[in-house]
Amino acid sequence: MILRDENTIREYTAQGWWGDETWAQMLARHIVNKPDAVAVVDPLNRAEFTDGAPQRLTWKELGYLAENLATHLIENGIGNDDIVVAQLPNTVELVALFFAAAYVRCIVSPLPVQFREYEIEQIVNQLNAKVGNAGASVPYITATRIGKHNHAEMIQNMRARLPSLQTIFAFGENVPDGVVALDPLIAGGYNQQVLSAHKAMTPTNANEIITIAWTSGTEGKPKGVPRSYNDWLVPGRATSFAADPRDGWHILNPFPLVNMAGIGGMFMPWLLNGGKMVLHQPFSMPTFLQQIAQEQIEFTVAPPALLNMLLQKPEILAQAKLDSLQVIGSGSAPLSPWMVKTWQEQYKIPVINYFGSNEGITIVGSHHDIPDPELRAVYFPRFGVQGFTWANAVGNWMKTKLVRPDGSDITEPNEAGEMCVWGPAVMAEYFNAPEMTARTIDADGYYHTGDAFEIADVNGEKKYYKYVGRIKDIINRGGMKISSEEVESLLQAHPAVAEV
Repeated sequence: MILRDENTIREYTAQGWWGDETWAQMLARHIVNKPDAVAVVDPLNRAEFTDGAPQRLTWKELGYLAENLATHLIENGIGNDDIVVAQLPNTVELVALFFAAAYVRCIVSPLPVQFREYEIEQIVNQLNAKVGNAGASVPYITATRIGKHNHAEMIQNMRARLPSLQTIFAFGENVPDGVVALDPLIAGGYNQQVLSAHKAMTPTNANEIITIAWTSGTEGKPKGVPRSYNDWLVPGRATSFAADPRDGWHILNPFPLVNMAGIGGMFMPWLLNGGKMVLHQPFSMPTFLQQIAQEQIEFTVAPPALLNMLLQKPEILAQAKLDSLQVIGSGSAPLSPWMVKTWQEQYKIPVINYFGSNEGITIVGSHHDIPDPELRAVYFPRFGVQGFTWANAVGNWMKTKLVRPDGSDITEPNEAGEMCVWGPAVMAEYFNAPEMTARTIDADGYYHTGDAFEIADVNGEKKYYKYVGRIKDIINRGGMKISSEEVESLLQAHPAVAEV
């Protein structure tokens, strides 16, 4: 499935913004160059939230697992452009599934593990057709146990409400009847000829859609965001440029691999640089600090509240071994100038300020572009504005502007307007939602984000943006965006509620 027109593909590729590698090809490169280097590591506490002991896979072992999984998906009828819903925790199996999908040439639609019947029913019914094949069925991959919940049993019990649901696959123990158990299949190996024959018939293209992620927004229902390999490439590069990694760097990823933060901000920089990605879930500060020390982590991300709290409890930092850390990313909430300054000046660890979305906002305030930590906590670089160039190359590939409600541009400081973004990180469209796409992406290709910023006047210069808030009300719960309209509609539908 390719959603971009040929002119856009040609332009972005000629500029060097997009490439020609799929995730499978990037994986193959690392397997050749460093087959025995550790590639991906399970959470230390895996046994607490899902079945199986923690695994450490080399690049060669990760490739084997991905090919094994891909072959069994093919043998179960999954092929080109099929959309596979995946609801898995941050484990090596989810990482392998992304590469397996690249081999199969299907599309992964990853869901947060917190989603239950209400969200799942909406999403699966929206995915009940792939482009050009109305009525296509939707396979589902999950686990028997995620936390205290049996996801495989939940999906099996929903079959009557999900007419498009096809095969249900599950990792883990005690797999319900009617669900395909993946662990025994993978343990039995795979037929290399099946995968080889499929690859020969289905050459891949870096402009094909590989994922459909979901964002709540303010429309009252989840919105699917299709992204190609090249769509993901740009935010991955933005994070890499900001963090300035060395070959083989060690990343600790606490973000679920379901959206921009996890895939664009963690998975892609890891894959681009061929290092080691250590997975974390659910968030636990003792485990998080232990992983940093044990795995010699050089780059990770943490919410502002955690970074503040650690500085306020020096006894914890005194015991934590953070010597390997080179840089920390943060965002999703305002950063404290005191916090960013203290980490940089006292602990020699710069904090990068991120602002991103599934749709393709990719604005990164790093120590390379905003050396002053107190300014970096409050402001973002005005990426894509004529007259400014940035150390982060991605900032020179896009265009941004602020507009008033009447559509006119804001060019002077201290007036809030909607952030609009154009460039190679912006999605092509919302999945099967042309009206919503038309309301969000204008005729010039600018994505209207719904976020309010203003131009800041700092020492007489107008080179920074300051975030103001959402154009429409949105609830931010631990980094997850929740539609207030959706919550209101649920309350209104309850029989015991008279008025909302």
